[in-house]
Amino acid sequence: MGNQKWFNTYIYIWAGQFVSMITSYAVQFASVIWLSLEYQSAEILAYAGIAGMLPQALIGPFAGVYIDRINRKRIMIASDTFIALCAIVLIFILKSETVNLIWMYILLGLRSVGNAFHSPALQALAPLIVPPKEMLRVAGINQLLHSICSIGGPALGTLAIAILPISDVLYLDLIGALLAISALMMVIIPDTVKKTSDRSISAEFLDGLHIVSKNQGLSSLFLFAMAITFVIMPSAIMFPLLTTGHYGGGKWEMGLIEIVWGGGMLIGGAVLGIYKIGISKVVLVNFMYILLGLTFLLSGVFPNEWFIGFILVTAIGGVSLSVFYACFTAIVQIAVKPEMLGRVFSLYYSLAVLPSIIGLLLTGLIAENSSVNSTFIISGCLAIAVGLLSFCSPTLMQLDK
Repeated sequence: MGNQKWFNTYIYIWAGQFVSMITSYAVQFASVIWLSLEYQSAEILAYAGIAGMLPQALIGPFAGVYIDRINRKRIMIASDTFIALCAIVLIFILKSETVNLIWMYILLGLRSVGNAFHSPALQALAPLIVPPKEMLRVAGINQLLHSICSIGGPALGTLAIAILPISDVLYLDLIGALLAISALMMVIIPDTVKKTSDRSISAEFLDGLHIVSKNQGLSSLFLFAMAITFVIMPSAIMFPLLTTGHYGGGKWEMGLIEIVWGGGMLIGGAVLGIYKIGISKVVLVNFMYILLGLTFLLSGVFPNEWFIGFILVTAIGGVSLSVFYACFTAIVQIAVKPEMLGRVFSLYYSLAVLPSIIGLLLTGLIAENSSVNSTFIISGCLAIAVGLLSFCSPTLMQLDK
């Protein structure tokens, strides 16, 4: 595809995914508000987090093989269709019966299955369209869109759950999926995927593992990214309880914190999308580990009357996560052949999330028996340690070169 056409094609994809993401963020945050206010339990939030991550983590590596075998546009359309059908079924179920936790866990689990195919397919799509020299800038713009959704989604979700029952909020998921499908139908995407393969699914899955393992720099990148996910993700799910429990907020304060977090991500994505950054992407990734850990540490250390300080460090945390993820994605997209990206991204997600589920259970127990802010202090200290260690890895520091 000619360079003069790639941006026009990508703009259609961005438009559809933007609407889909903002409605998805809204439904997800409305569900978290409902769970937080209804039960005030760290364990229930932990179980909800597991329901939303475990299916995607388990089937992700094998989903990645199919993503690399099949046209990625079709994969994304099929995933969005599945999510829309799940939303329709759950709308009728939740309208006809009393809302209970089982249905919420089912909702999160089914969305996770759809995302197991959709998210890596979207990430693996970019190298088929975008010139290599524009990859980091596009990754920054992607983070910019995610950030806008992180701001608008919680605001929309807070408003929706304030005036509607949870069953009616699910209509947003349906609308977003249908618009994303419509946008994808309007574009032509180059198909460099092999049409047929005589090799088994397990063999092609091992190919993805081999791609990462034989590149020592990429292996180190994955290792430290998995470590940061393990120490940060469990506490990140507890943000609503930190807001309501430690800082004494309500649904609007929870929404404000999510909007501020999204604002930070917006700034990080905007900087990467507008300016060409001369600093090594690996150095930026490592520094973001330390900065993210510091924000978590301070969020747990601040006294409960320092809500303004909590808002400020949350914004900085959003910036650091946005820069980390954009740089990480760009590094992988450049280092791995396009026909292998689906299984590599899926492999990373599974390897990162499966250990985090154990951490999530431990975090839930610590929060129930101690305090939520203590989990943030522990996570922050561990994240800072991961960041410092990452600078000591020669193979990782050479990866950008």
